[in-house]
Amino acid sequence: MKRQACVVVGSANMDLVVTTNRFPQAGETILGQAFAAIPGGKGANQAVCCAKLGGRVHFVGKLGKDRFGDQLRKSMKSDGVLLGHTMTEADASTGMALITVDRSGQNEIIVISGSNMRLTPRDIDAHSGVFVRGGVLLLQLEIPLRTVSRAVALARQKRLRVILNPAPAQKLPDTLLRCVDYLTPNETEAEILTGVKVTSRRSAEHAARQLLNRGVKNVVITLGAKGSLLVNRKGICLYPARRVRAVDTTAAGDAFNGALAYALTTGSDAEEAIPFANDVASLSVTRFGAQVSMPTLAEVRHFRRQ
Repeated sequence: MKRQACVVVGSANMDLVVTTNRFPQAGETILGQAFAAIPGGKGANQAVCCAKLGGRVHFVGKLGKDRFGDQLRKSMKSDGVLLGHTMTEADASTGMALITVDRSGQNEIIVISGSNMRLTPRDIDAHSGVFVRGGVLLLQLEIPLRTVSRAVALARQKRLRVILNPAPAQKLPDTLLRCVDYLTPNETEAEILTGVKVTSRRSAEHAARQLLNRGVKNVVITLGAKGSLLVNRKGICLYPARRVRAVDTTAAGDAFNGALAYALTTGSDAEEAIPFANDVASLSVTRFGAQVSMPTLAEVRHFRRQ
C-alpha cells in the first residue's frame, strides 16, 4: 500500500518546564531543580512524533510573530514537519505551557493558548488544498472547537480517516463524534466525555460503549502504564504497555497519537497500529521533554527487539 500523508491540525506551544521533587500544596513555595524551554503543544508534538517515525506530515496551525514562534518553526522543520500551511498571527503571542514535573515523572500543566485560539474555520478553508494530500487527519482540542469541526467536515469530504485526541477534554456534540474514526481519550478525558468514572477495565469499557453509541467508530482509551483499550463494533481488546522506568510523562499521549497516525498511514490496521503506538509512548516517557522525547523508527524497532 502506498504510504499516505498525515495532516495535523492543532496547537504549537513553547513548554516552560520546571523539575522538582514534589508538587507544592496550595499556598506553598518549594524549590525546584531545573528549568528548560522546550518545544511542545499537542498538535506540534504529535506532528513531530509522526515525522520522526518517517511519516510525511503537514502541520496546519498558527504561531505568534515572536521569538517562541520562530523557535518552534525552526525546531519542527528540523524534525521533518512540513510547514507550508503553518500561519503567523502578528498580534497574538505564541502559545505556551507551564509544566511542573516531579521526581516520579508525573506532571501538572497550565496552557496559555495565545495564537492557537486564533486558528479559525476560515483558515482551514484557506488551506483546504492540504486535505487532498492526506490519508489521515489528526486533531486535538487546544484550538477552537468550531475549527476542529470544520477540519473534520473537510476530512470527510476528502475521505481522510479522522483521529481525534479529545485533550484537553470538553463536552463534544454527536454531530462531531459521528465523523470520528478513532477517538483516543485517557481515563480522565473519557470520564469528562461520558460522565463515567474510569477506574477499571470494566468502567473503561462502559465509557467506551457510550461513545460508540454516540457514533464513534473506534474508541481507544489510553490507560497509562496499563496500555490501551480498543472498543469497537467487532469487540474489545486490551493491548498491554511495556514496563519502563518513567522519567517524564508529559507527551506520552501525544507520542501515542502521533504513532497511531503514522501506523495507519503505512497501511496498518488497528490491531497492529495500537501496540506500535503503545511502544512509542512507552519509549517516549523514558526521556525528558515533549518533542525531543519522540523516537525515530530505528529506535522503536530496537526497543521492540529488547
